[in-house]
Amino acid sequence: MTKNRIGIIAGGGQFPKLFAEAARKAGREVVIVAHQGESWPELEGIADRFCWVKLGQLGRIISFFREHGVVEAVFLGAITKTRIFKDVWPDFKGLSLWNKIDVRQDDAILRAVAEALEKEGIRVLESTLYLKELLFPKGVLTKKKLSAEQREDICFGWPIARAIGALDIGQCVVVRNRTVLAVEAIEGTDAAITRGGALGKEQAVVVKVKKPRQDFRFDLPAIGIKTIESMAEVKAAVLAVETGQALLFDHEAVFEAANRAGIVVVGVEELADGTLSLS
Repeated sequence: MTKNRIGIIAGGGQFPKLFAEAARKAGREVVIVAHQGESWPELEGIADRFCWVKLGQLGRIISFFREHGVVEAVFLGAITKTRIFKDVWPDFKGLSLWNKIDVRQDDAILRAVAEALEKEGIRVLESTLYLKELLFPKGVLTKKKLSAEQREDICFGWPIARAIGALDIGQCVVVRNRTVLAVEAIEGTDAAITRGGALGKEQAVVVKVKKPRQDFRFDLPAIGIKTIESMAEVKAAVLAVETGQALLFDHEAVFEAANRAGIVVVGVEELADGTLSLS
């Protein structure tokens, strides 16, 4: 056992790389398990110990971490959710766990994997451990401001997004004129924006929130340049995200692209009485 080591179970995107770099700056050795077809290949170059796994190989993850004395780990990055229908290669431990999961949605799967790791003596930590600065800021973050109608749409869409999160369906809705145009499910936020934005066009408002029982160890909502590009393609008007409860990557590029496209980006805080602060 080496307490100085931290394990990373890596999905896609830049989050695993950013975390690994921050952890190493904090003086920790980094042991990375990366998923084939999802994780960035360059992770291998920044890891102290590294291996590739296929989706579902839980036993291999546990064995690799135990071999290298890992007792703390984090889940970082996305896995393409639709792969569970066609591209899973479980080992014995992964298959055994899969068969025990009654509801095969995000939270249920990730919590089950986390519990399995902790039974093996590997504690799962918050994904933002070394990267609190990535949490979404508060207020209007772009040059363009909200109209009265857009504020009404955010307030309309907010409890609906929260409700689908409570059902572990998704974390995002697209609305216009207090009408739901699209609800995020397994296809992900960008696809929901494309569907909803095609209907709402220049008046579409995208609302993205945490789940009511959001676990900071995994599956935080995330916003990046691709989100803005998806909105720009359909001429969507507003992106409203729950402040402090979502990740924001490449913030300068995000705000620059939003300003070019005339998109309002706002970090929204839900107050104790349930009202929303939009400034």
